[in-house]
Amino acid sequence: MIKLDKLFIVMPAYNEEENIKQTLDEWYPVILKYSENPESRLVIVDDGSKDNTYKIMQEYAKTHPLFIPLTKPNGGHGTTVWFAYDYALKNGADWIFQTDSDGQTNPEEFDKFWDERNDFEGIFGYRKARGDGKSRAFVEKVVCRLVKHYFGVKVPDANAPFRLMKAEKLKNYLYKLNPDYNLPNIMITTYFKYYNEKINFQTISFKPRERGTNSINLKKIVKIGNQAIKEFKTLKREI
Repeated sequence: MIKLDKLFIVMPAYNEEENIKQTLDEWYPVILKYSENPESRLVIVDDGSKDNTYKIMQEYAKTHPLFIPLTKPNGGHGTTVWFAYDYALKNGADWIFQTDSDGQTNPEEFDKFWDERNDFEGIFGYRKARGDGKSRAFVEKVVCRLVKHYFGVKVPDANAPFRLMKAEKLKNYLYKLNPDYNLPNIMITTYFKYYNEKINFQTISFKPRERGTNSINLKKIVKIGNQAIKEFKTLKREI
């Protein structure tokens, strides 16, 4: 019998009551389309939202059996992504796809990632053009330069929230990071490249946020950047 790939699509969510229903309506058809394995799931992890995000998710799950709503105490985007990956791994996913729930990515672009999965162990989005402002594009360029400086690897986009990874490979790297690590996607991209996994970068579109509140501001970016430099030094020593 041919083993059918179990796909988990995972997303973090925080105060997304204005976006979450549309996000679910856009992404639920994707998990339906690629649910040859009946245990494939769409999982959204609420990061302790103060609005009705989780309540909307719970209601949606009543009529959409492939959707799993989860919630956890607030800890930030990175810790929620780590939590989602850990959940997917513990529930036997073969492939894990991560994106965000704010409506900035395009579900129609998932097809090309899935179609090429057997040729790679990780396919990562590359936001060649971005709709979320020059400041964020600048931050990403700085991040890529820091990754090259500390780890000696060159990537076009280290942190894109549009990535499909073979679960057995992700498992090798996720648990090198603490559950409260702020930037797991950056380090996971770095690990895949550093350890010469077979990866590809696919150009994706990246729209501006239309609704909801952006929780990242300049003060937070500076704080996260300073912390990242310290953590990069530590992680480099551990490689």
